[in-house]
Amino acid sequence: MNAVLEIIPLKISKDVDPGDKLDKIIADSIVSSKKNLQNGDIIVIAQKIVSKAEGQIIRLSSIKPSAYAMQLALMHKKDPRLVELIIRESRTIIRLSEGVIISETKHGFICANAGIDQSNVKNSEYNALLLPEDPDKSANEILKSLKERTKKNVAVIISDSFGRPFRNGQTNVAIGIAGIEPMTSYIGKEDMYGKKLRVTEIAVVDELASAAELIMGKSNRIPVVIIRGFNYRKGGINSSIKKLIRPKEKDIFR
Repeated sequence: MNAVLEIIPLKISKDVDPGDKLDKIIADSIVSSKKNLQNGDIIVIAQKIVSKAEGQIIRLSSIKPSAYAMQLALMHKKDPRLVELIIRESRTIIRLSEGVIISETKHGFICANAGIDQSNVKNSEYNALLLPEDPDKSANEILKSLKERTKKNVAVIISDSFGRPFRNGQTNVAIGIAGIEPMTSYIGKEDMYGKKLRVTEIAVVDELASAAELIMGKSNRIPVVIIRGFNYRKGGINSSIKKLIRPKEKDIFR
């Protein structure tokens, strides 16, 4: 049981640019803020700074829209170059409605615009930001470096804001993880009245990502937080965000 849960902000004043060493930026921020890591800490990192450091910024002027993209853009009043990017970053288009494009990304995520964003991006009228190519790999690389730098056993979550079916508003979810298992299963355990649980599995990494967003905000320059005091299952080499992706054949909402 977690007695106290702390969410500790790490302010990063500089804009993250392509090629920046994000692990070093985070480690330097920990030192400068005098907030040393502890064993068992969970570092939640906003997707945007991961994508920026990895050079996932695309100049829209470099994109030549296909005829299909032009058609969708006209129908839904969107920039055809942006629509072309969405198509390229998607396995399939799930829904089209009143300017909203819901797609399944190449990673298997279902979200608006294939996760492509133009907020908090320099010269956003000319540029768009893609998701990391492999968020689990990104999380693992940051984790490995931070462990080497700090000698602490920690976990890493990369988070992003997604909408939800049947509810208004967005919430942060995990799109990449390292050092932590994504779910806690209660299947086979008993509730407080002795009834055996059959289907309860909690997506703890999504809940942690959402909790982190309460501190991060969208314009506070706090793209990283440390969550302390949460008792989680350590993730092995096979731990992956893919464990949270529901297979299409079991998805009753598509």
